[in-house]
Amino acid sequence: MAINIREHDLFKNEVKDMVIADLALSFAFTVIFSGGIGTGALRFFIYFFPMSLIAVSLSFILHEYMHKRVAQKYGAIAAFKKSDIGILITLLSSAFGILIGIPGATVIYTSTFTRKEEGLVSLAGPLTNFAVFAVFFTIGYATFGSSFTSNILDTFGSAVLQLPYLQNIINMTLLISIILAFFNMLPVYPLDGSKVFRWNRGVFAAVIVAIFVILLFIMPIYALLYSFIFMLIISLFFAFVYRNIRIF
Repeated sequence: MAINIREHDLFKNEVKDMVIADLALSFAFTVIFSGGIGTGALRFFIYFFPMSLIAVSLSFILHEYMHKRVAQKYGAIAAFKKSDIGILITLLSSAFGILIGIPGATVIYTSTFTRKEEGLVSLAGPLTNFAVFAVFFTIGYATFGSSFTSNILDTFGSAVLQLPYLQNIINMTLLISIILAFFNMLPVYPLDGSKVFRWNRGVFAAVIVAIFVILLFIMPIYALLYSFIFMLIISLFFAFVYRNIRIF
């Protein structure tokens, strides 16, 4: 099939952009799970990085890939593009013990999307995170029994060393997948939630409620409220950085 210059420019660096963004986000999550640079906890870096790379690759890459596939199904041109500024922000923020993870996004070119199609393309990413969460929760429960659900948050800090390595991989994947779903479903443009909300408020509400139920299952209410406020602030910053690009 013929491809025009614009499409060629969009696709030619897509794999490289995705790999760079994935490594940057994995590095940032590793720093966060290690306790940040200032605490001296980076001695755990080698231990955490493979886990983080697996979790981020499954949660982040699949999220973006499904946006692309569904967008292409509706006739759009779509490809992932890294953001150099976003990667810098991602890495610098993790060094201070917080994470503003904005290494890039799926860029979509179309003028023919209906509101429903736009909503479905947007929903594809968070639903992929749900699928990743469900698969790894099932694996964790089948492998370690009901007790593994009580120590998912033990992936943070030195307590992680008391758990089997496979369990830590599962825990980290569960956390990252649902955190990405939570962040992306916030109703702040250009995040996924804003377009799902515009298309169908019932669907938006159902997804948000499901995310909150899952998060309440794995973290205390005060931590959930703190996370919500923090992610809302990040989403507003994200909207400012990407305000001139149509993304999903």
